[in-house]
Amino acid sequence: MSALKQLHFPQTPEEAARLLARGDDVRCIAGGASLVAMMNLDLVDPVELVSLAEVAELRGISATPDGGLRIGAMTRHRELEAEARLAGPLAVLREAAGKVANPPVRNMGTIGGVVALADPAADYPSALVAADAVVELASERGRRRVPAREFFLGLYTTALAPAEIVSAILLPPAAPGVGLYDKLARVAGDHAIVAVALSVTRRADAGIAVGRAIGGGAPTPVHDPKVDALLAQGRLSDAAAAQAGAALAAAADPTDDVRASAEYRRLAIPRMVARAVARARDELERAR
Repeated sequence: MSALKQLHFPQTPEEAARLLARGDDVRCIAGGASLVAMMNLDLVDPVELVSLAEVAELRGISATPDGGLRIGAMTRHRELEAEARLAGPLAVLREAAGKVANPPVRNMGTIGGVVALADPAADYPSALVAADAVVELASERGRRRVPAREFFLGLYTTALAPAEIVSAILLPPAAPGVGLYDKLARVAGDHAIVAVALSVTRRADAGIAVGRAIGGGAPTPVHDPKVDALLAQGRLSDAAAAQAGAALAAAADPTDDVRASAEYRRLAIPRMVARAVARARDELERAR
């Protein structure tokens, strides 16, 4: 393990990206919850660290001109857990934040760090896909936006280009409806064996629109627009939930690991989907 030689404190996302371009042995550090653990296990061995702690633009939650929300990459899990504007279908993200690890990690960790790492068992990826979020990326060349459904490419693999950082998460305007995140884990705060993220928007024509994704069942969130349409057309009925669960289990590509077998995950997906859909239906009824 080589010694860490330098710690940088850039003031802007572009400056951070410029420092990252110095080489493959330069890493960004946000909250540090994952990176420090990986360094302690000798999984990564950076020579230089680029801290994002002093990049003011990356902190906080603000409204966007279209009525949506911009969540800075350095926003901590505890801030998202307490954010009242994450309501209706966007509550899926607030619920996911509240299930991240434990209070010390939620006080330290950041949404940008989780998104950039792209651990398939983490809580945010599936929630962001269900919420129809967009990931904003910054580099020396400027900014670009990638839909969350296209950002997570594989196991710990994303659409991030070299010398590019996650600068923000963009959410659509809040609407009437419900959002929820439910995960099956060995103990509270552990990574998900299977997680279901669900957002349901009540439309003016008395219909509903559904966004949903499965976490922990594949290298990336499992999402199929045809399943969303099936749930919406079936108005979240038990029959529609059963069809959706079966389709998602078939589409999943789970693995065996220390938490569960692939077979167990496939069996859990339909049950988790049914439970999430029933809860969403009940919450929509109570909100009438």
